[in-house]
Amino acid sequence: MNQTVHDELVEIRDLRISIHSEGSFFEVVKGVSLSIRANEIVCLVGESGCGKSITALSVMGLLPADVAGVTGGEIFYRGQSLLGLSPREMRRVRSEEISMIFQDPTTSLDPVFTIGSLLKEVIRAHRDVSRSEAEELAVRALEEAQLPDARKRLRSYPHELSGGMRQRVMIALATALNPAVLIADEPTTALDVTVQAQILESLRTRQKERKMGMLLITHDLAVVAAVADRVAVMYSGEIVEEASVNDLFDNPKHPYTQGLLGAIPDITARRGSLHAIPGRVPPPQVTPPGCEFAPRCAHSIESCWEEHPVLLPTSVGKLRCINPQPYST
Repeated sequence: MNQTVHDELVEIRDLRISIHSEGSFFEVVKGVSLSIRANEIVCLVGESGCGKSITALSVMGLLPADVAGVTGGEIFYRGQSLLGLSPREMRRVRSEEISMIFQDPTTSLDPVFTIGSLLKEVIRAHRDVSRSEAEELAVRALEEAQLPDARKRLRSYPHELSGGMRQRVMIALATALNPAVLIADEPTTALDVTVQAQILESLRTRQKERKMGMLLITHDLAVVAAVADRVAVMYSGEIVEEASVNDLFDNPKHPYTQGLLGAIPDITARRGSLHAIPGRVPPPQVTPPGCEFAPRCAHSIESCWEEHPVLLPTSVGKLRCINPQPYST
């Protein structure tokens, strides 16, 4: 893991996002604060429905305006507020400064264009280069993403590539303009374990070479252990714990984090069952008066059901919990 001093690139402060559904507004991101620094990988983890992806989309300025919007807080890039930028200014930031790899390359890659056309369009839109120069840059981007036969693949269409190859193309598209920040939203979903490892290694290599700040969104704690410097755990629209990857895995303090780690299968155990967290993430229409994890928590006490916990600093990070308990494996 990186142990160097980091420069802050993206800072999210008290971010609030609401969605419009069935004639009402529901808050789905509830005061999230998080930073992304240069030369660092931050993993944002949690179950589906916790608000991870919509937080990332807000940083990119890609929230669907008809159903979702930022209702509070700030998002800064190098000290400049992104929420105050015009659409044109935000497009420049999104293309040249902050880039994103989306979950499903099948829906992100236009099926009627070749891989070469997609890459060269991105490059020529933001760099003053000739067609031949753009092609060489496209080949280089694919090679750096470790796509075999990169020059040959320029003539391929997305459907002609395997899932792992398409994800490498997404990495090439996202990093072709050398952004300072890369957001990767579940980049290894639906890939087999071997290909997952290759994709993660490709991402980590690019991040280290270019000293990028990276926000990696995942629910896979094995991925977190392999690549993260720092981890933020998200539950029901809130950060409930944040720490370095070593501190979080060695001594998780929030019951939700403990539950996630406890649910990892142990192949060394002779017998026993998986320790699944009971229940599910509450829908945004349901907001308990106290801690939102209390209905699923084995350590909840009366005050957990009445008081909403505040995210407070600890000796190793941050924690949102009224009744933390020691972790036992």
